[in-house]
Amino acid sequence: MTSSRLADASRAALADGGSLASEIEGFRPRPAQQDLSAAIADAFDTRGVLLAEAGTGTGKTFAYLVPALLSGKKTIISTGTRALQDQLYHRDLPRVRNALGVGHKSALLKGRANYLCHYRMRQAQGEPRFTSREQVAQFQRIVAWSGRTRMGDLAELEDMPEDSPLHALVTSTAENCLGTECPFFSECFVVAARQRAQAADIVVVNHHLLLADLALRQEGFGEILPGAEAFVIDEAHQLPELAAQFFGESLSARPLVELSRDALLECRQVASALATVQEPARDLEHRVRLLRNAMDELPVRGTRRRASEAPAVEDAFDALDDALATLQDALRPLVSTSPGFDSCVARANEFRERLSRWRNEPEHDAQALMADEEAPAADATPRKRRNDGSVLWYELTARGFRLSCTPLDVAGPLAQHRERSQAAWIFTSATLAVGGRFEHFSIKLGLWQPATMLAPSPFDWKSQALCYVPRNLPEPSARDYTAAVIDAVRPVLEASGGRAFLLFASHRALRESAELLKGGPWPLFVQGEAPRSVLLERFRASGNGVLLGAASFREGIDVAGDALSVVVIDKLPFAAPDDPVFEARLDAIRRNGGVPFRDEQLPQAVIALKQGVGRLIRSESDRGVLVLCDPRLVNRQYGSVFFNSMPPFPKTRDLAAARAFFDANPDLQHALPTLLDVG
Repeated sequence: MTSSRLADASRAALADGGSLASEIEGFRPRPAQQDLSAAIADAFDTRGVLLAEAGTGTGKTFAYLVPALLSGKKTIISTGTRALQDQLYHRDLPRVRNALGVGHKSALLKGRANYLCHYRMRQAQGEPRFTSREQVAQFQRIVAWSGRTRMGDLAELEDMPEDSPLHALVTSTAENCLGTECPFFSECFVVAARQRAQAADIVVVNHHLLLADLALRQEGFGEILPGAEAFVIDEAHQLPELAAQFFGESLSARPLVELSRDALLECRQVASALATVQEPARDLEHRVRLLRNAMDELPVRGTRRRASEAPAVEDAFDALDDALATLQDALRPLVSTSPGFDSCVARANEFRERLSRWRNEPEHDAQALMADEEAPAADATPRKRRNDGSVLWYELTARGFRLSCTPLDVAGPLAQHRERSQAAWIFTSATLAVGGRFEHFSIKLGLWQPATMLAPSPFDWKSQALCYVPRNLPEPSARDYTAAVIDAVRPVLEASGGRAFLLFASHRALRESAELLKGGPWPLFVQGEAPRSVLLERFRASGNGVLLGAASFREGIDVAGDALSVVVIDKLPFAAPDDPVFEARLDAIRRNGGVPFRDEQLPQAVIALKQGVGRLIRSESDRGVLVLCDPRLVNRQYGSVFFNSMPPFPKTRDLAAARAFFDANPDLQHALPTLLDVG
């Protein structure tokens, strides 16, 4: 098959002596990167679909930016997180664009919760809700910044914590935005960002924004989607789980409390409104707290059926609905006096409908689904859904709750959006394949025999890394398992001089390990003790630290160089048994004649493990030991599936070999026994 002109141009730009090698300091030509870029270019030309796993170090960002820029097509690039989005837009994209000498317009677009809302900031001024002097000072800094910012992106405020309660006070949501009725509409940062995106050739978004708009949540750029000729989905392994959230529906404590407080804020604009609004607004917030207290008797997460079995919880749901209805009645006469009151009435109505749907839709089981298919739809409104294979469940946080309706299968809606777009779609990540095959991921996305590609990592795994599986560990279900893991890992840490990242399957194991390692010769950095970015910076700076994290730390830990030379994974990352969505998904697979472990549990665990493994080697000069503690890797038949999906590094069960890896002579690496040799 002959390659296209765009594919040839992309290869040339990334080759030795090409534009990037000439213009970007430190750029190294990589054959796998050139192959990947050419495959992406072909998908651009044919408006096809490509699934591409790019091994760590391939340089996939440049591999897709080059054809995107050379093609001249309107391209939307979606990343997994806002941090990656900022890095791509502010660092990688300008470098490649300048190297290629193209003048295409680009735009960065985030969800509305990232942009300052003038109206809500003005409403919050003088508000007595600030709980500390630091919050008052931070709010004053926001007000001062609002007068000089051009983009209104809160990420510009580097000293503002991501979890600051001030975010909700100075940003809008799809529910509380006043739209064209807003007195500050002409100055709106969200509107301006959308306009820039409409005029751009390359638009950088994140998965949350992309999926929200596909699900018609109007979060940011619905006007742009129809004009896109190509979509590049980076960190694509995250997409199926995120899509389930966005094609579902939820109601949580926070927007209910915000509705109460926004209604009180609006009373400032209308004389005498406070007299009728104050009591029902405060009662709503009170009822939200009472519901959360009633749910204390429930497990942290569970099905709707489990929640409905608690009479106190059912009574609290009734009281919450009554409080929303009472607030609606108090606000209706005020609708004509302020667009803010109109918005509050609409939000109260929407929240009541969501609560009713969550409480009254049929449970997810075979009989309910059959009955639902035979019965006519009771309501034809766009937001009213029939039960199409969704699970109703709840989750509790320290002070809040979330009631969710989550579809078990998002392949259908994703396929519909893809076909409607008539665009090229590229899905890429370092972790898409299981044992070199893409079926698990392609089925979840509703893809039928897409083009696929495995772009191998350029690293020399045989000399740069070693996989060590300790002997004599108990089964992971054993009570003393975590203590045994730390005992097995401690000699490796002594040989490496710390410089390690320990990844745990549970927060309980994380806390227990932190206690066991306390007082040792290495500084400890434990997830939860400081913001993630702060922990990472301190870990890098320490030079010999030990970083402890749970599942959420599997991704985004990028520490190249000597600061990280050991990655420890305590257990194979099979999904938690208390996840109602996962359990319902397994039930659905079983009913359809599949094998849940083979078709879902094992592939998901393989991809999650690959994410953790990917933290070890981040550059051509890195060296390190991966310690996989779970004995099921060698005493269960499925262990080979995990090993066959990982990089081709040597494997050993010999502690002496793991220690020798850190000797001064790296040539010892080639003499290490393999896992098969030592049995």
